[in-house]
Amino acid sequence: MNKNITELFVISLFFITFAGTMDMGKIRIKDIAERAGVSVGTVDRVLHKRPNVSPKALEKVQKALEEMDYKPNMYASALAYNKAYTFYCVIPKHESEAYWEEVEEGAETACDRFRDFRVSHKIMYYNRFSTETFAKVMSDVLKQSPDGVIVVPSKLDVTQKYTSIMHEQNIPFILLDSYMPDLKPLSFFGQDSFCSGYYAARMLMMMAPREKEIMLMKQMRNGNVASKQQENRETGFRHYMHDHFPHVVIHEVNLSLDEKRENYDAILERFFNSHPLVHHCITFNSKAHLVGEYLLKSNRRNIQIMGYDMVPKNAECVRQGSISFLIAQHAFMQGYACIDTLFNAIVLKKEVEPVNYMPIELLSKENIDFYRRKNIG
Repeated sequence: MNKNITELFVISLFFITFAGTMDMGKIRIKDIAERAGVSVGTVDRVLHKRPNVSPKALEKVQKALEEMDYKPNMYASALAYNKAYTFYCVIPKHESEAYWEEVEEGAETACDRFRDFRVSHKIMYYNRFSTETFAKVMSDVLKQSPDGVIVVPSKLDVTQKYTSIMHEQNIPFILLDSYMPDLKPLSFFGQDSFCSGYYAARMLMMMAPREKEIMLMKQMRNGNVASKQQENRETGFRHYMHDHFPHVVIHEVNLSLDEKRENYDAILERFFNSHPLVHHCITFNSKAHLVGEYLLKSNRRNIQIMGYDMVPKNAECVRQGSISFLIAQHAFMQGYACIDTLFNAIVLKKEVEPVNYMPIELLSKENIDFYRRKNIG
């Protein structure tokens, strides 16, 4: 009998609490108007940020909203509005299994989550080494009157031409991968590339404190690497080396993007034959596996490379020991977060964080299989 009474009391308490919560969630415009001592029309204008509200009436309504702990149901409002939103993603052309593929997967997952709000996205590609293709793609995007744009920037002056137009047309845009604060984006997602390169140098030299020479692998075209991000990583790396290991010679090896891939092994073979003191290498792109696969084929077990991004080919080299460490930056999360941020800012009218630095995470043979590529959603 006592047990039944206790259960009845708990059930009753649940319904009382639940009912109270429901009542709190059903604050009507009429209730706010009565509390503030103004008309229903005035409250409606304040809630929807329309003009023609006197400062005194605005103060009364805002005070009433605070006292009643009013929280508008932005999701319901957005659904009721029934507008379709198209966000454009402007990113570099890439190979399958590249870093950018994970970014695309993240964006796709976010759009799928918001499909009830009629959110969709379109991906447009440009050649990272051609400002002309970037300009053409951005021009094509702006002709479509996008609701929001995610941009992996090209050179600052070229990118600024189009971000200025987006500012003029009130088109929110997010910068991905490379942060250029002068462009004044709605938000940015990516690593602090200078700190990332500095950190990479520190980790590398913890393994190789007595080394006199190391190799830096680059992939260049016309003397340029693919992104400002890679340039900044190298700057951070060299800054650390200058301060802490100034005696170490850094040899650059260019696996040129204009060179046939089948020639890379011969380039590496010549380098390592002529530099027997090199046991440690580093690269600031996602192609450490180019060196890692060569080291496995040539059975050079006394040499390792450190690189970026947990793409499948890199991960396999880590497991087999030719890549010592990878610095991961959650590409999937970045793609997802960009769409999520545009959704919150444009559809739900929420404030968003302007700068979002991704974690700098070190992956090794021991923990790489526990790294979750898709840890949102």
